[in-house]
Formats: sequence, C-alpha cells, structure tokens
Amino acid sequence: MPIVARILTLSIATGLLTGVAITLYVLATRFGSELLFFGNPLESAGTLPVWYLYAVPTVAIFVVNHLIEREPGVREYGVTEIAEAVKGNSDFITLKGLFLKIVASILSLASGFDVGNEGPSAAIGAMIAYKLNQLFRVPERFVKLILSIGASSGIAAVFVSPITGIVFAVENIAHEFVQRLIGPIILGAIVAFGIAYQFLEPILFRYSVGREFHYDYMPATLLFIPVMLLFLFIYLTLKNRLLHHLNRFVLKRFEKYRNLIFALIGGVSIGTLLTLAPFTAFSGHEVVTSLINDKLDISVVLIVLVVLLRILATALSLYANAVGGLFLPLMSIGALIGYGYAEVLGLYEFQVEPYSFAAIGAAVFMGVVMRLPLTAIVLALEITYDYNVIIPTGVAVVLTSYVANLKFNIRKLKATEIKISVEEKECQYEKEAKIK
Repeated sequence: MPIVARILTLSIATGLLTGVAITLYVLATRFGSELLFFGNPLESAGTLPVWYLYAVPTVAIFVVNHLIEREPGVREYGVTEIAEAVKGNSDFITLKGLFLKIVASILSLASGFDVGNEGPSAAIGAMIAYKLNQLFRVPERFVKLILSIGASSGIAAVFVSPITGIVFAVENIAHEFVQRLIGPIILGAIVAFGIAYQFLEPILFRYSVGREFHYDYMPATLLFIPVMLLFLFIYLTLKNRLLHHLNRFVLKRFEKYRNLIFALIGGVSIGTLLTLAPFTAFSGHEVVTSLINDKLDISVVLIVLVVLLRILATALSLYANAVGGLFLPLMSIGALIGYGYAEVLGLYEFQVEPYSFAAIGAAVFMGVVMRLPLTAIVLALEITYDYNVIIPTGVAVVLTSYVANLKFNIRKLKATEIKISVEEKECQYEKEAKIK
C-alpha cells in the first residue's frame, strides 16, 4: 500500500479508536466524580460533612502521587514530552504507563482538582496512533506526523471541536507538516469529533450574532487588556515565583518528602474550596459553559473572589502533581474575568455583552499562558461563530502575550520540570554558562 494511503487509513483508524477511548475516559471521570460525592458535586457538596470534603481530594492526590512514584511518565502532560521523546528515538510511554495515567487523571479530576482532561486525551490519542503505526509500518520520518494525528484526535474529541484539535496539533508538534500533510490530521480529528459528538456535549454559545460586528467592542477590548494583564500577573507570580520558591525550599530541606508535602497542601486547599464554594474546584467546564451562555448569576465581588480562588487552586493542583491539563482551568479563570469586566462596563453604559467577554476572556487567558494564540482564536471561533468574539480575541491575545512576555518568560511548562531538584537545576545552569 502506498505511504499516503497508509497514512490516510491510519488517520481514520486513529480517529475511530480515539473517539471511543476519549468518550469512555470522560464518562468514567464523570461517573467517578458522582461516585465520590454521591451525585453532582456542585449540588451535593453542600450536604456532605466537612471532613469528607477534605478527605476526598487529599486521599485521591496521595494515591496519584503513589502512582507517579511507580511510573514517573504518568505525571507528564503528553504532547510536548511526546514530541521530544520522538526526537530522541525513545519509547515515550508504555501501555501500563498510559493506563496508570488515565487512572491518575480520573482521580485528579473526579476529586475536585483544578485540572483539565485535554493533556491525558492528547496522550491517549498519540499512544493509539503510535501503536497503530506498528501495524501500518509508516516510515520513521513520519512518526511526528503520526503522533500529531493522535494528539489532534484526542483534543478534537474531548472538546467536541474538530478545528481546535487540528490547530492545537499544528501549533504544538506538526507545524512543519502544515503545507504538505495537514489532510490526515484533519481527517483524524473530524472522525474523532464525529464519534464524541454522539455521546458528549460541546461548549455551545447560544447568543451568536455571527457576521454582525459591532465596533463598540474594540475600545472595550483595548481597555480589557490591562485588566487581563493584572490577573495574568497574579497567576504567573503565584505559579512562577511564590510556588516555585516554595518548591525550591521544600526540595532543599525535605527533598524525600516533597511530593507528600505538596499533596497535603493541594488536598487541603481543594477541600477548603469544596467547603466554601464547590464551583471554584474541578476543571471549570461548567463555569465556562454557564458564563458564555449567561446562565450564572454572580456578582462582581464574588467573581473577583472566585477568580483568585481558582488561580490559587490551579497553581496548587500543578505543584501537587494532579494529572491533567490546563486548558479548561485557564479558560474558566479567563471567562470569569471577562464576564466581571463586562458587568462593570455595563455600569458605565458600554454596549457590550458579559457573555461575549466571557468567551473572549476564556480564549485569551488560555492562549497567553499556554502560548497557543492561534488555538485561542480558533477556539473562540468554534464555540461562538461570532465576529464580536473572534476579532477582539485575536487583538487581545496578541497584544496581551507581547506585554506579558516583557515581564515573564512564558513558555510551555513541562510537568517533569516541577520535580527537578535544585542541585540538578544549578548543575544545568553551570554547564550552560561554561558552553557560552
């Protein structure tokens, strides 16, 4: 069979298997959450004993850290590490490792940690494509493309958004194939989307006015940039400065117990959020969906409080080794910021809709922190189909990224970097200095 035919056939097979696998993974996560909290946790958490709300995330994250100790690859997000492993000709993840990664992710998500499921989903898709390639025997020079097909299929399925999955893969590890071999990536993503669409619910925007663009949104968008930068500064300072220094302190003095200490901190933090306001925990899917569809009645003061709590929870979840991605948690933070900002503008008779700025904020915050501006724009397009969201998102994500990078060197964080000891880091810096 010709190479192109093999790749196209592999794309269809990858899309089918990934669509089924991601559907089962997401449904298992929902079932796990309802099992742990005796129903929908956003509704049932208020009826459960306080000690139980602390016990669930704490026990869950200790189990997750135990799984990570047994199989370190469980902790990695997936796409970036997969790409680098392929460059080094190494076997990036075993079937056992993938299974443990899924279990750890389900435990993390179901118990309330502020992580998303796109990281494991990309890893599941990439693993399926990688294993199928052993059957189709596509030449080694196409392995990176094969992984991109799998990763994009996983993202397309979990977000029920095929174009977002395609662009995500392109921005991460398939950019060199854009001009020549984008077809198989599209095919795999759309097939996976078709499967997932039958069982899962996409984030839908019900207020789109499509091509009717209102220029009132542009000055409001320019004013939105400094507001977004303020909260980005808070998030990045907490994650990259305060928690990073705390991590170094713990590693220097209690390196052997580092994971246990952060697991305890993370479990107590999520337990507190579940006690105070359950919707500030978990991935943030419900928060984003409610805000962009104007279904969440929440005051500006409460929005600011929830934003700060979610910023803290997202950063702590990362350091506590919760297994999952950052897409949805970051989107939920941005959606809250955007909605609150538009509510304040409404007091001064700006003609902008809060749900529109919730969608803008969700895409921009995720796009800046994850360094995925094109994915952010396409995400805004695919969930809204509204120029009043798409165009401001494009302007805001580019300008905000530029200004944010003047203060912070934002880059795609590898999960494994959090656990590297201080001595190893210093050794790396010394070697780099000698080379220069």
